[in-house]
Amino acid sequence: MKLGFIGTGKIASSVILGVCRSKIKFRQIIVSPRNKRIANNLKKKFKKVSIAKNNQDVINKSNWIFLSVTPKVGDKIIKDLKFKSNQTIISFISTINLSELKKMIKVKSKIVRAIPLPPISIKKGPVPICPPNRQVKSFFDKIGSTIEIKNEKLSINFWSTSGMMASYYEMLRVMSNWLVKKGIKKQDAQKYITSLFLALSEDAVVNSNKNLKHLVKESQTPKGLNQQGLNTMLKKGVYKSVVYTLNSIHKRLNK
Repeated sequence: MKLGFIGTGKIASSVILGVCRSKIKFRQIIVSPRNKRIANNLKKKFKKVSIAKNNQDVINKSNWIFLSVTPKVGDKIIKDLKFKSNQTIISFISTINLSELKKMIKVKSKIVRAIPLPPISIKKGPVPICPPNRQVKSFFDKIGSTIEIKNEKLSINFWSTSGMMASYYEMLRVMSNWLVKKGIKKQDAQKYITSLFLALSEDAVVNSNKNLKHLVKESQTPKGLNQQGLNTMLKKGVYKSVVYTLNSIHKRLNK
């Protein structure tokens, strides 16, 4: 199987890294030359990665095609590309839905939307896909954890939460910088904060069969530090702001 990537940004390169570090069987990965630096780095790192002449060359040489461009670029280029009906097309594009993709692609090929995130480079993280597809699920299960969604409208909710990634990293950065200002070395501060939240996330995953409110309750003691931290953030409306942000992203995706 030959895998083709149109777009060589962060998500595409993360998926390629995950694939090359996995047990997925493939003959070749063909990447578009859009981002020369990333494309060349991937080619140098992995023998099975090659750089195509252009986007159409990616399609001509591939069995599976991954669309990993921005919505603006997707609107501009996809309609002019010639796909084959026996190809599987996996789109990472956030605001172009299935019906729009079918019109752009023109041929009756298998089209799946997927939401991989950068941790897939280390074979970590969930990958929602819509519609369900056995082969695509098997593929992503080898580099992450696939969630199949039948209803595309419901899948928009997952796209919305994926838009909180930078916000999460910003929170880690702010806390790390706070420690630095208090006299902690930057390397020690970043290691502590990232390790702390990794441990908390892993504990949450282990207990994900429970209602998350139990974790909130169990992590506090009466008049303790965590209770103070939670109450202060509640009073400041931090969590209402999270919901507001999710709703604003969701609204954009529904346009």
